[in-house]
Amino acid sequence: MEEKEMRTHAAHKFWLKVSAIVIGFFGPALTLGTMPATNELARLGLDILSWPIDGFPSYQSEEIWFLSALTGGFLVGWAVMIWMLSVFVYDQAPEGVRKSVLYGVLAWFVVDSFGSVTSGNWPNALWNILVLFAVVGPMWTPAKDQ
Repeated sequence: MEEKEMRTHAAHKFWLKVSAIVIGFFGPALTLGTMPATNELARLGLDILSWPIDGFPSYQSEEIWFLSALTGGFLVGWAVMIWMLSVFVYDQAPEGVRKSVLYGVLAWFVVDSFGSVTSGNWPNALWNILVLFAVVGPMWTPAKDQ
């Protein structure tokens, strides 16, 4: 798509669904991290995000399983909410939806990156930049339909 096409209401509405998929992808992986038999994807994912790949976190404690369940649920819920905003609300309030999602993603970015740095997992803050751009896409600016 050309830049001009990416700044239309249709493109923003499409990108909301892309955002929901990107966010929602992490939910099931983390939820599967709640059980030893299925936690390798979550463990490996967090190991990559906390670079270098060194076996940390081990995903052996019940506390991390519980946090994985909570986080997986939050991410799936957030993804469904964004998808539903694109379906049920965007046509009535495109700028309100765009700003709501943008500010929500920026809040996630700041808090998650701060927590990553203060917990000694600063490489995740770098990964967060990629996720930020993937989720926000062309929604940085208002749509300009022809």
